[in-house]
Amino acid sequence: MRAAVLLLSCLLFSTALSAQMLDPLAPKPSPGPDGNPLTNPALSPGVEFLYSLESKFAADTAKGGGPAFASWFAPDAVTLANGKAPVVGRDAIAAGATWSPRDYQLTWTPEGARMSPSGDMGFTWGHYKGVAKDREGNTSATSGRYMTIWKKQPDGSWKVALDASNDGPPDDCCRLP
Repeated sequence: MRAAVLLLSCLLFSTALSAQMLDPLAPKPSPGPDGNPLTNPALSPGVEFLYSLESKFAADTAKGGGPAFASWFAPDAVTLANGKAPVVGRDAIAAGATWSPRDYQLTWTPEGARMSPSGDMGFTWGHYKGVAKDREGNTSATSGRYMTIWKKQPDGSWKVALDASNDGPPDDCCRLP
């Protein structure tokens, strides 16, 4: 009886693991040993690649502010934000992304990602936090959720095709996962 239960458990586990590996839309793997999903050794190469893009995008933005942020967008990209009209095109996005990292810090942490079966598009999502300083040095913070759609460009580079965000509740502004 024990052997049958053990065999059935192994079969169910391997079937679930195979489905996870074959289905790019399967639920994201659990966090790694340190609780961070980015360190999970079971992540697919496509998801790892998207996390790597997010990491570079965030690091560039932290160093270069709005101009660095805008440089990651495709020429025909779109941004969507709470209460604002869509912004279409990298030039229009850059025109609105003029902040310096000294006056505004935008940080984000991805919680999940999916790569398309063809490997030329994917998306990430997670939490963001923005901290602004006014002329008197007072700070204000906003936070919420974001989703970024990544697309491989004809030259082989990857750019943001769509970036969407929505503000979180006021008491959520200072908590990042």
